[in-house]
Amino acid sequence: MQNETNINTTKNKVKKNINLLWTGGWDSTFQLLQLLLIFKSEVTLFYLIHAERKSLSMEIKTMKRIKDQLIKDYPHTKELLKPIQYYTVSDISPDTGISEAYQSIYKKMHIGLQYKWLALLCKQIGITDMHLSIEAPHDPEEIYWDIYLDNILSEKIINLQTVYRVDEKYKDKDFYKIFQYFDFPIRKLTKIQTATIVNKQGWHKIMNLTWFCHNPTCNKKPCGKCKPCLMVIKSSFEWRIPPERRAVSFYYRKIFWPLKSAVKYLFAKLGLFKQKNNQELL
Repeated sequence: MQNETNINTTKNKVKKNINLLWTGGWDSTFQLLQLLLIFKSEVTLFYLIHAERKSLSMEIKTMKRIKDQLIKDYPHTKELLKPIQYYTVSDISPDTGISEAYQSIYKKMHIGLQYKWLALLCKQIGITDMHLSIEAPHDPEEIYWDIYLDNILSEKIINLQTVYRVDEKYKDKDFYKIFQYFDFPIRKLTKIQTATIVNKQGWHKIMNLTWFCHNPTCNKKPCGKCKPCLMVIKSSFEWRIPPERRAVSFYYRKIFWPLKSAVKYLFAKLGLFKQKNNQELL
């Protein structure tokens, strides 16, 4: 079972409440179930509203369905599960240090704007331990920003669960300025490993309610083309996408992605795009 490391260790830190960023997706819902059903932690949920996000209504409806099902199947969680705290992007105050750190990282590699928003939100509301449910990479050979993040994480134990944080010795680095507000509880698990735990625990009914697509179709099905859909397929979770959208995704990946790679290569040759190695980035 994940993260039940050194249960009797004196390093364990007890917290009455765990703050969790929740979207109704697989990863954050998996962590929610771990917190409530395995580690028996009280959980306060947070959701950041971006009005232009096409999946906004689907995610909010999904979270309600999951909460209802969770309380129905595990009534004791009603006392542990606190109301969702909703914030909007427009609620967030600017911060020069965080914005400059984000731009510095973005110049070296693509990193989602949501991490800047989340860091700004956490600083504004005074949270330094928000659980951010980012799994281990499916393909560690590929270059993503979070692979670099792994180089500066250190381990700690909260309520008997092992989590990871950016080590304070990197305080002068841009990554620290963004990610100092977060704990990473499932960073050492791949999506396949989380599915194994779901099977073992019998959490299928709840986990099958989760949502991931950024651009749902008019009949509320995953599009098969957005980044989350492509990552679901790459992680061997293609069963979560309807067959007809899987077919669309197949041709999209065969035609669009080779073209994108060619354009990216051309930009790199022209000096318009450049990846940095770990030491340059840190």
